[in-house]
Amino acid sequence: MTTPEDHGPTMVDVILPLERSEDESFQKKAVARKLKIPPARIKELRLRKHSIDARRKDIKIQLRFEVGVDAELLPEAPVEIHLPSVPSSAKTVVIAGSGPAGLFAALTAIKKGWRPIVLERGKDASARRYDLAPILRHGTVIENSNYCFGEGGAGTFSDGKLYTRATKRGPVRTVYESLVAHGAPPRILIDSHPHIGSNLLPNLVKAIRETINGAGGEVRFGAKVTDLIHANGTIKGVVINENEELSADAVILATGHSARDIYRLFHRHRILLEQKPFAVGVRIEHPQPLIDSLQYHYERGRERPLLLPAASYNLATKVRGRGVHSFCMCPGGFIVPAATENDEVVVNGMSLSKRDSPFANSGMVVTVEPEDVEHFVGENGVLAGIAFQKHLEQAAKEAGGGGQVAPAQRVVDFLKQRGSGQLPESSYKPGLNSARLDEIMPAFIVDRMKEGLSLFGKRMKGYVTEEANLIGFETRTSSPVRIPRDPDTLQHPELARLFPCGEGAGFAGGIVSAALDGMRCAEAL
Repeated sequence: MTTPEDHGPTMVDVILPLERSEDESFQKKAVARKLKIPPARIKELRLRKHSIDARRKDIKIQLRFEVGVDAELLPEAPVEIHLPSVPSSAKTVVIAGSGPAGLFAALTAIKKGWRPIVLERGKDASARRYDLAPILRHGTVIENSNYCFGEGGAGTFSDGKLYTRATKRGPVRTVYESLVAHGAPPRILIDSHPHIGSNLLPNLVKAIRETINGAGGEVRFGAKVTDLIHANGTIKGVVINENEELSADAVILATGHSARDIYRLFHRHRILLEQKPFAVGVRIEHPQPLIDSLQYHYERGRERPLLLPAASYNLATKVRGRGVHSFCMCPGGFIVPAATENDEVVVNGMSLSKRDSPFANSGMVVTVEPEDVEHFVGENGVLAGIAFQKHLEQAAKEAGGGGQVAPAQRVVDFLKQRGSGQLPESSYKPGLNSARLDEIMPAFIVDRMKEGLSLFGKRMKGYVTEEANLIGFETRTSSPVRIPRDPDTLQHPELARLFPCGEGAGFAGGIVSAALDGMRCAEAL
């Protein structure tokens, strides 16, 4: 707690019962007690932090207020972003990919006086929406415009979770403020686990694009990087769509973990790549009211209090040297088809800003180490992990039976190694087909997942239930390949002025950490 005598803002942390947490009079009295002053001296409270402590039945709300004692607080300046204009004669950095890493790299490059040219293989966010319809209705994937590829990357149609533990990697607050300046809800500056929602993200990434273009940068769509131009150990530019050469003073490679053609390009050029751990598994889906009742400690059937958001969870354990954990949990969300080619089925999760779907879903995945995919090395070399992912995705396609129909199994049937005669209702629009996921996935994953799920069912009594589906397969949690870089210069050890960046290069995992890594790479120009 800071006080007026500190000559800075007076900040006070209080813990209030849920039912009184929005009562301004009650808030003021609690803050006054903490400051040991009469409530009448408090002229204004400004909320700075909000978090929910639901570990016990009597749920508490933790609040941090900036307090105006004896006077109102000074007006807050609006959250804005101001960039210099860069001339066409400025040094040029080509940024491959318009996900969080690429967009924040572009914003930072402009601040440094560089002219960014952002290349995106897919379409702008508005056009991209129309290309999702064929996937949902007919099971047809448009291979450069889908849930993974297009303006904003895979994060555009996701939950928009912003929570990260990557504080050591850079200024998280700067990322949040940039998002607010481009249209994100200001509430993300306050909530302990902020999210935006896939209904708001498209306009947000369009606003960032307008900022980049307005400052002299350039964002190009339908511009797929198909080759690298390099000589004497230095990157000179890229080839776009196999026929256009684009020179650059530097290249930031922020193509995301689903741009497998980039890894194949490096492999073909014999440019250094490295295998790394990743994780694969399924999406597990429950009714959201069930998760609410488990996490908020009340009887099933009772309506969730209006002051509480759709409940989430985070589950993790280790089974015989491999992690088993929930991933990208989407409360009040939907499961969506995330395939990038038509011979595969891949599932992922998303939520709208209100998180008001009747379903809760999460990845449930097992860590895969390089030694687990050795039988793919002979034919694929360092790309063995990608071959393993693809093998599972094609198996899901076959088990689904056509289009983007996904194979599924009740969690109780998975644990008992039996088929599911009937599947619970699901948010997955292309549909489900009952299949033996316990027979399709490799034994080293199935056995560990069974142990993990059994343990999680004991931690959250009711989590393992007839109402829960397992849906296959969640394979794109992270890249099985790392594009290495020097820890000091952030440049590829074999190609100077090439900056591998973000999730696709193996240096981030999520919107905020990818954005931070994009900023860091641009700072290193």
